Amino acid sequence: MEKISIEVVKSSFSFFVPIQVRFSDIDGYLHVNNGIYFNYFEHARAEYLHKVCDWDIMAIGTVVANVNIDFFTPIHVHDSPSVYIKCTRIGNTSFTLEQVILGKNPKGEDKIFAKASTIMVAVDMKTMKPMPLPEEYASKMKNRSSVAG
Repeated sequence: MEKISIEVVKSSFSFFVPIQVRFSDIDGYLHVNNGIYFNYFEHARAEYLHKVCDWDIMAIGTVVANVNIDFFTPIHVHDSPSVYIKCTRIGNTSFTLEQVILGKNPKGEDKIFAKASTIMVAVDMKTMKPMPLPEEYASKMKNRSSVAG
């Protein structure tokens, strides 16, 4: 993945979730441990599916099939990051979410901290097997993002 510009994120991502950097997120190098980024991205994905799609996770679950993260700039305890998220691809049982952690440092400067691409698969919660992505959810993601169908 290549780095994305701050302007592109702000103009093409319509959904974001503010993230609170906790003291326990900080490692011995005095920045957020790289493993914690997975938690930030996971939290934002859950908020996106709940708020954008009104996803009923008790009937249709989602599982992560693949995650790719590029780290650009460390997040420190006084930074104010948010995770921006949009759907970039919808398939039969899967969809791809692009996520960017963008925020301000203590000087008020915008920074892109990391970018992730995550492939999610819809699963039937009774059988735990992949199932077709319901059109109700697909259309809500398409309406909220620039998705190649």
